[in-house]
Amino acid sequence: MGTFSIWHWLIVLLIVIMVFGTKKLKNMGSDLGGAVKGFKDGMKEGGTKADEAAPVAGQVTASTPAQAEKTTIDVEAKTKS
Repeated sequence: MGTFSIWHWLIVLLIVIMVFGTKKLKNMGSDLGGAVKGFKDGMKEGGTKADEAAPVAGQVTASTPAQAEKTTIDVEAKTKS
């Protein structure tokens, strides 16, 4: 009485299919798969970006105004005449 037999699980599966429908279950499965894939890709990208951005021990980074100008993007809005 402690565990369910295969017949119990088949009955539960049949009830779930009747309540939600196969199309709804298929959409939920594909959404879940896409979310897991996106999470894995994010974890891979997060690890590589953190490694690239982290300065090496003993490395000195100098910031000069010329370097700051190269990395700064200034956008001016132009009006139509």
